[in-house]
Amino acid sequence: MKTVYLSLGSNVGDRERNLESGLGRLVARDFSIRRISSVYETEPVDYTDQRWFLNLVVEAATELFPMQLLWRTSKVERLLGRVRTVPKGPRTIDIDILFYGRAVIRSAALEVPHPRIAQRRFVLTPLAELAPDLRHPVTHRTIREMLDAAPLASVRRLPKPVVLPIETP
Repeated sequence: MKTVYLSLGSNVGDRERNLESGLGRLVARDFSIRRISSVYETEPVDYTDQRWFLNLVVEAATELFPMQLLWRTSKVERLLGRVRTVPKGPRTIDIDILFYGRAVIRSAALEVPHPRIAQRRFVLTPLAELAPDLRHPVTHRTIREMLDAAPLASVRRLPKPVVLPIETP
């Protein structure tokens, strides 16, 4: 079993329900959720003329290989209605693989650790809640160190935790 960290975000429709549905559809015999961060409302990055996002990070254990995990996350995005029309634009659900154990993967389809993690406060904030001392396998910086150096952006922790209608195997 490999420990993986995934980021989930949504800014279309019922954002909280989209996150819950995304997590629920990821869970299977070969993928179990260990911990879920708080949910954060965050301003959009790059393409700013859109609704704010809800974001969270999940720590999970999986038997899936990296490309199998990418296939699973992409399938969940499609099932929840994600359509890629505007780069960095609105989406019902976005699921990114942040870390896959200590692996470093560079292919046309997948880059792990996520290549823009150090610039994304909306990812680093919930990730730091779960694993502040986790070290990036390339830069060797901790999540806390990357968060301290990340560009400023509005990230607001929601007071209500996500209650998921799922049970992990």
